Amino acid sequence: MADDAHDFDALWIDVHLATLARDAAGYGEIRDGAIAVKNGRIAWLGHQGDIPAGSTARVTEDGRRLWLLPGLIDCHTHIVYAGNRSDEFEDRLNGATYEEIARRGGGIASTVKATCAATEADLLAASGPRVESLLAEGVTTLEIKSGYGLARDAEAKMLRVARTLGDMLRVRTTFLGAHALPPEFAGRADDYIDAVCDNMLPALAAEGLIDAVDAFCDTIGFSRAQAERVLSAARSRGLPVKLHAEQLSNQHAAALAARYDALSVDHLEWLDGDGVAAMAAAGTIAVLLPGAFYYLRETRLPPVQALRDAHVPIAVATDCNPGSSPVTSLLTTMNMACTLFRLTPLEALRGVTIHAARALGLADDVGSLEVGKAADFALYDIARPADLAYAVGFNPCVAVVNGGLSRPPRPGGPSD
Repeated sequence: MADDAHDFDALWIDVHLATLARDAAGYGEIRDGAIAVKNGRIAWLGHQGDIPAGSTARVTEDGRRLWLLPGLIDCHTHIVYAGNRSDEFEDRLNGATYEEIARRGGGIASTVKATCAATEADLLAASGPRVESLLAEGVTTLEIKSGYGLARDAEAKMLRVARTLGDMLRVRTTFLGAHALPPEFAGRADDYIDAVCDNMLPALAAEGLIDAVDAFCDTIGFSRAQAERVLSAARSRGLPVKLHAEQLSNQHAAALAARYDALSVDHLEWLDGDGVAAMAAAGTIAVLLPGAFYYLRETRLPPVQALRDAHVPIAVATDCNPGSSPVTSLLTTMNMACTLFRLTPLEALRGVTIHAARALGLADDVGSLEVGKAADFALYDIARPADLAYAVGFNPCVAVVNGGLSRPPRPGGPSD
């Protein structure tokens, strides 16, 4: 065997690669390419004619000249929950206001009630099909937030279910205890933040259930000062932070998050120039959530051009949740990002790969096809990478590989 030859676990040949590498031009296209896997990592990739002479592989897969891309990353979800709020959706369309629905026990309170009443088995059974929907589109990494428990044991239950879902794909857990004010703390928001910072956070961190910490800073969430207490408590424990911010109003919370070196700030419809500059200086990722914008029929657009001008990386996510974005299709979300927010297909695709990886602190491991990174990728029956942001209601994914392990082609998909 030649000195530069290799023994690979798997070799995918006859594929067009879109590497999405951070320093690559455009999509990082390598036509007529190949990619090799060893010990769950990408061991080699390039033009098929450049495969090291004498290399062997235990398994060789023929990609049939389809496109192979990094596994997609959904970097903002609330996918673990119980209950259903379609009745509220119908009521709003019939003229009821959010406040009216909330006064009768609806809104987030109804999801908290259902989630607290559910067992871990119930939550796993409810969440599994949502995750499967994303997996079928080529999603290989998923962020899952808590925040529908609002008490230590219930938040722990959600996070344990999220960890269990990690058997299906790569999962990052985010503690979102500061999501809403529980009824028993009505008028005592500071006391609840005490419970989040002094009780829930230490206990859940000690159990190894938290990868990052988030808070909702807005008029219907928590104040800037309260959010800062959560960020400070998390950072004091060495945990990275994120923030729901500037969705419904400008609380100048993006700049606050940047001061704490936040991985990301998410929503951002009301983000101002100072917030953009602070995020750029801190290297904080902007996560856009067009599903919530669409579902709530919002009209104020996030400042996409200002983010571009400041070189703030833009990620895109489903924000899957029962109240404001019951979306379980990252491909549809990419199309929404293009049609509603005017992202280009390249920006949308980078937003669900390399920039989404940065929003989770995983850019050294996933998000692009590069030697040494995890062998997480998906094969698509498309003419060009931009097709993933083009069609709505069509899933061209035919195979998914997680850590070098193949999932079978999607039943009924183009490969059948």
